[in-house]
Amino acid sequence: MNTSGSEAREYKIGLITAVATSVLWGVLPIYWRWIECVDSRVIILYRVFLSGLCCFLTALKMYGLKGITEPLRQKGIMLRYFISGLVITLNWSIFIWAVNAGHVIKTSIGYYMEPLIVSLFGIIIFKENMNGLKKIAFLFVIGAVAVMVFHFGKLPVISLALALTFATYAAVKKKFPMPPVLSLFYETMFLMPPALAAIIYLEIGGRGALSMIEMPGQYILLLLCGIMTAIPMTAFAYAAARINMITLGITEYISPTMILVIGIFMFGEPFDKLQFAALVLIWIGIVFFTAGEIKENRRLSREDAANDREEK
Repeated sequence: MNTSGSEAREYKIGLITAVATSVLWGVLPIYWRWIECVDSRVIILYRVFLSGLCCFLTALKMYGLKGITEPLRQKGIMLRYFISGLVITLNWSIFIWAVNAGHVIKTSIGYYMEPLIVSLFGIIIFKENMNGLKKIAFLFVIGAVAVMVFHFGKLPVISLALALTFATYAAVKKKFPMPPVLSLFYETMFLMPPALAAIIYLEIGGRGALSMIEMPGQYILLLLCGIMTAIPMTAFAYAAARINMITLGITEYISPTMILVIGIFMFGEPFDKLQFAALVLIWIGIVFFTAGEIKENRRLSREDAANDREEK
């Protein structure tokens, strides 16, 4: 059996999956704009319920009912997933509202910032070390925020909120690694009943999505939001298991770049010199951050190799 050939194929499939996932995330603003006639609060209710339902049905087929309920016996896991569900729902809500309110560029800046904020949370919460290159990267991000504060006269709330909520979500989930389908179901299962109740209440009262849509196809698109949430998250986890974290991290910058391009050229959002200067600072920070990741990965590889030699 050609093990190296099999590993190369797995890596290639993982890389293609990672890129495809980032591209799908990158075009999501177009998807949400197609149903912008529906109030963002109503969209998020549908997204929470339908993504949870989609993941439950998939998990039921993959793991069975026992496989779904067994992990929930771990101490503290239900509270942790309840909190992470609230945080990721807040992240989704901010993103959908921002896209449909004409702030697509600000969302892209938030997702450029996100990996650096996650790294900062690792230092503060989990006492992880940040090498010199990552420290430089973080300083560039602070510089970018300073430019935006100077430009807008206030903090870039949307960008920071997206970055901070996703970083919090990652921190909450860190100690409970779980298959993505199960994880997303656990995060939404507590919110599904109130979300469904709210959907029924609003639809019966004539204030739901059915009263807002302009064409029947828009309601069909809304009903697909659960699949549009579950597929990329599952695909991302599939890719993460097959390629190294540095490559995965680099592919993650495809989506905010696409969102930025869509915001400027498709939706015609204003993009001036100072906003461009802030993004340049973030891009420089990304270069240093990636270099820091490579350096850290090489250090860990050397340590693993040394440990293997000692064991032999």
